[in-house]
Amino acid sequence: MNPTALLLATFILSVVGLFAFIWSLRKGLFDQDARGAGVIFAPEEIGRFDDPANGVAPLVPRDAEQAQELTARAAADRATAVPVFVMFTFAVTWLLVGSAAGLLSSIKLHAPDLLVEQAWLTFGRLRAIHLNLVAYGWAPMGLLGLVVWLLPRLLRTPLQAPRLVIAGAMIWNAGLVAGIVGIANGLNTGMEWLEIPWYIGTLFAIGGMLIGVPMVLMLRSRRVHHLYVSVWYIGAALFWFPILYIVAKIPGLHFGVEQATMNWWFGHNVLGLFYTPISLACVYYFLPKVIGRPVRSYNLSLLGFWTLAFFYGQVGAHHLIGGPIPEWLVTLSIVQSVMMLIPVLAFSINQHQTLKGHFGVLKRSHTLRFIVFGAMMYTVASVQGSFEALRSFNSVVHFTHFTVAHAHIGMYGFVSMVLFGGMYFAVPRVLDVKWPKPALISWHFWLVAGGFAVYVVLLSIGGVLQGLKLLDGAVPFIEAVKVTHPWLIGRSVGGTLMTLGHIVFAVHFWLALKAAEKQRQADAKAVRVLAQVAN
Repeated sequence: MNPTALLLATFILSVVGLFAFIWSLRKGLFDQDARGAGVIFAPEEIGRFDDPANGVAPLVPRDAEQAQELTARAAADRATAVPVFVMFTFAVTWLLVGSAAGLLSSIKLHAPDLLVEQAWLTFGRLRAIHLNLVAYGWAPMGLLGLVVWLLPRLLRTPLQAPRLVIAGAMIWNAGLVAGIVGIANGLNTGMEWLEIPWYIGTLFAIGGMLIGVPMVLMLRSRRVHHLYVSVWYIGAALFWFPILYIVAKIPGLHFGVEQATMNWWFGHNVLGLFYTPISLACVYYFLPKVIGRPVRSYNLSLLGFWTLAFFYGQVGAHHLIGGPIPEWLVTLSIVQSVMMLIPVLAFSINQHQTLKGHFGVLKRSHTLRFIVFGAMMYTVASVQGSFEALRSFNSVVHFTHFTVAHAHIGMYGFVSMVLFGGMYFAVPRVLDVKWPKPALISWHFWLVAGGFAVYVVLLSIGGVLQGLKLLDGAVPFIEAVKVTHPWLIGRSVGGTLMTLGHIVFAVHFWLALKAAEKQRQADAKAVRVLAQVAN
């Protein structure tokens, strides 16, 4: 199989799909009624502030119809409690371990002699451990946990086969543990984002399939006529990821330059077609939900979805500018990278117009701060990525720390911040308990936001200076290394603040679990007392 032909075929398919979408709009095959934006609200919820992270109580029903809807929602939350708890616990665990690995890797860039006695603590292995813990531990477990919690609400049906979700999460994490142990012992494919060998990565595919099966079952038994845009994003992400991973990991298929082409096809698409759609689905749900106002333009949200689907597939090849790959493939990647401005602007304008007049809610909503911060970083990362694909700009920042800063804007500033906000909203509903110490949420936000700002700004400056040195043929290579030293120290300072924020978050999550267990024991005791009285 020729990877170049495969990539060209996917592009042709996207163009055909775009024309099919335009035809379907002309034929009226899609629901153009903007009232679809209100399906996530129960009656009386529009215009009402809702943020469980702030201790806001659920809406009290005013009539039988509303009571039935809210009762169904509460039942859906209870049905997801155990699998969501399992996935969130895994996510928080990997966040802490991954943060420790990432911070130590950062320090090693300006203190290379630190902890070099053990092979698994060397930079090459530790950095790969950090990437995989974040990419296949923290982010997917957290996002899929939110998916498991969101879909029953969006489809108004209880979670189907919750044990399959738990089994899938266990298998997925067994694969992650095996992969991390393998990387620590030198078992590494040498491809970024795909370091874990295929025979271990197969566990990801099996676990992901088991997690996804209940989602398909719920779609069949849904009790809503209209599928909210978040369902579109979630469904697409759950469909795209296994295809990306399986194609990239087929053993004995990809070699040499073709392997590099496929590597960045996967590396970019897993960001844009898995993490991004689920994160956008969360923004489209939580932002309107908190402020009590439907999305301003529902049709614009659909435009953003379809243009993301049609234009993202080939952007990864811009990482190979200057490499021995076909020039048309690089040009195609650049064109599609710039075309990505369409879905980004559609999303950004839509969210700004939705939030307009409600910016004051940011002062009192813990969830909204994280969600809006993440949405803003999606815009920044995407616009920056489109310009970074241009040959003139790419020649400066390619192979520099600027690219690392850019990746963190997307994966951390966008995905992780949205994930934090979503968990702050969902956990009280899942555990049926308030966050014990709301002040810790503010500490968490300002530590990670401040650390992230330090990290990205200083590393971006250092990366540009590094790139300019590399472009000057009269400058020795070592000078391009030395110029980054103070900026790398600043990176570690920012990483330290972010790690402290993660510790605060994990401690607060543990306190919430303890409070929920205490409440459960109290409820069980009350039931026993009532039973004794009745007897």
